[in-house]
Amino acid sequence: MRGQLGAVMGKYPSSDGNGERRSGGIIKHNRKCRDVVFLLIFIAFWVAMIVNSSFGFNRGNPLRLTYGLDYKGNICGDRHADPNLHNLEVRYWLNPNEVYQSGLKDGDVKLPNARSICLLDCPILSEDSLNWVCDYPEGDVRLSVEDWINRNYDYFADLPPDLRKNSLQLLGPCYPVIFPSVNVYWSCQFNSRLSNVSLRHWKEMGGADIVEDIIIDKSIHKSINSRSSVLKRYVADVEKSWPVLIVCGGILPVFLSVIWLLMIRYFVAAMPWITVALFNILIISVTMFYYLKAGWIGNNAISPIIGEHDPYYHVSARELNHLHAAAVLMTIIMVIAFLSSIAIVRRILMATSVLKVAAKVIGEVQELIIFPVIPYAILGIFYMFWFSAAFHLFSSGQVVQNDCSNNCCAYDLKTKRVICDRCCGYSVQFTPHIAIAILFHLFGCYWATQFVVACSSTVIAGSVASYYWARDEASPEVPFLSVFSSMKRLIRYSIGSVALGSLVVSFTESIRFILESLRRKFKATNSMPESWIGRILFNTAQGCSKCISWIIKSVNRNAYIMIAITGKSFFKASEIATELIISNILRIGKVNIISDVILFLGKLCVSLASSLFAFLMLDTHKYKSAHDKISSPLFPVLVCWGLGYIVATLFFVVVQMSIDTIILSFCQDSDEHDGTAQYAPPLLMETLSDQNEMQRLTQ
Repeated sequence: MRGQLGAVMGKYPSSDGNGERRSGGIIKHNRKCRDVVFLLIFIAFWVAMIVNSSFGFNRGNPLRLTYGLDYKGNICGDRHADPNLHNLEVRYWLNPNEVYQSGLKDGDVKLPNARSICLLDCPILSEDSLNWVCDYPEGDVRLSVEDWINRNYDYFADLPPDLRKNSLQLLGPCYPVIFPSVNVYWSCQFNSRLSNVSLRHWKEMGGADIVEDIIIDKSIHKSINSRSSVLKRYVADVEKSWPVLIVCGGILPVFLSVIWLLMIRYFVAAMPWITVALFNILIISVTMFYYLKAGWIGNNAISPIIGEHDPYYHVSARELNHLHAAAVLMTIIMVIAFLSSIAIVRRILMATSVLKVAAKVIGEVQELIIFPVIPYAILGIFYMFWFSAAFHLFSSGQVVQNDCSNNCCAYDLKTKRVICDRCCGYSVQFTPHIAIAILFHLFGCYWATQFVVACSSTVIAGSVASYYWARDEASPEVPFLSVFSSMKRLIRYSIGSVALGSLVVSFTESIRFILESLRRKFKATNSMPESWIGRILFNTAQGCSKCISWIIKSVNRNAYIMIAITGKSFFKASEIATELIISNILRIGKVNIISDVILFLGKLCVSLASSLFAFLMLDTHKYKSAHDKISSPLFPVLVCWGLGYIVATLFFVVVQMSIDTIILSFCQDSDEHDGTAQYAPPLLMETLSDQNEMQRLTQ
């Protein structure tokens, strides 16, 4: 196999030893299409992604992620509702006794079935009288929605005596404002301490008994703080902060990545030290921002209350607890990262030597710096489509009336009578196929991302391999724009192999994610193995799954190199690459690992800088009040971190694949020439050939 591979990877001395070079070309050209079946599967996957997204666009409404439903099933803030609820975004429960009953364990009323309407803001108590909030104006109430708003939702004085009597019995259409309330995530949460002035006027008018109990406060708070409500708010936070995602997740990482590549090109000796120092500074800064938002430093903690409110009134929220957990986790990561960075300082000299080789490649093949813009643009377009579809999928479902047995009655202005048989409220019904559609959408994002990164890696590998085997030659067989020649070979012959490689990574990571989710679920339900042997096996299996995932990613990366050079199928290329690495592991293992660590820290620097700027942008007034207020910076910052890491990967893969391709080519070069590489750059020879020198550098 070695002799056959040599003919396709480079030009070597002939077997008679006369020093003449074989013909056959630098990169194998007599290729054919590989792994076509997986290319067809990938195309079918894209068709399914479009169909899946169309379902989300047809059934979803992102307003549902932020705002609740009124008693008619309308989404608060929806301009297409009846009546027009544009700007009426705050949900308010009219009957305080229904709210109280919804908080009882054996109560017949559930909060989604309590009568609620949409307002501009929570009603304000009167200091010397009784305020009213009346139902939407319709029927005999000749008011426009705008006039109803201007009158503070109160037309009680215009009602005929019989309707006033109904209102005093809490049957509507008007209801008293007895309890103070505050806007908590676009729902008016009652304070159980009612107004004595309003209650006195209510009793003087002969109003029905109103229960004063802390259950009224807890009932609404429990609904607002439920896990499903928190998850929807997190997704809505990402949607509201789309300008932050564009700036901190799209534009800023490109700028930082290009700066890093240019510094690798011109200041390569200092870059490992700069990267390690900058990484520690950034991770400490991001951790401090988590402390700030968690309220452990300063007075800038997040608040679930929207708009002006009593500064002494506090409402707890799950989001704040999550930030506390994130701050603790970041502290642990920060300590581990700092200690690890100290441990690798003595090995940075070795990484510097290898990075110098990559810098020389970038200098010779300058289009490598420009090329990542192409996959970046492709992923940018894909992510805009994907995020839009994701918001609709998460908010998809059908608004249906609840099936309830409420013993309640309310006056209907349209039918002009009290109705007691249609008291059930509305909710968004989610079906199992919606969960499947969301999971498929998430998997599709990961596969598409891995596919684009794999294509980029393969193109760069083909270009760098052309440079290695034609070093110091003015060969017409090395095209001037080697990157685009490599891209042409990929699209024409090997796109199916790349689709297969990216699918293997995506499938493996998905299985690992499912297993990790099950582990957490078992741990939460105390279903973990009780014996110490069971626990050891369980934790060992978890560690093995992570190792397998890392090995597959490493093998894939080297397989892409061999695909670019030989044009083989994915599994054949993986076999060749693995055999080369195993036979030369003592020569390249230490250098390859330490260079990967430096590049990984560089990616983290870019992603952490994106997170830091995201914190700064989200700390402005725009995202702390009114319509664009986010419940927590946690998810937008995490998304910016992820996008920053992906963008950095697209650009840093230039250096990473340059190093891996040259090292793999060096292995083949050494094997073909009895252990002495003929085409390796001098810097690489200094780093890899002399084992004694390698030991000295790492001591």
